[in-house]
Amino acid sequence: MKFLLEVTMDDAALAKDPAGELGRILRYWGGNLHHYPLRPGDGSVICDSEYREVGRWHVAGQTE
Repeated sequence: MKFLLEVTMDDAALAKDPAGELGRILRYWGGNLHHYPLRPGDGSVICDSEYREVGRWHVAGQTE
């Protein structure tokens, strides 16, 4: 299995403060992972501090 997290850093809050905003995203989503069984197919959209969708995380099987 693989855990994949992809964030577009080109716009808005991520462009203004990339390290701060990416750190916030990692802390927030890392803290929420206990709500998921973390099996292939699990995932969610990722939003920045202004609640705009900036990416996605998901758990992939070995074939992805």
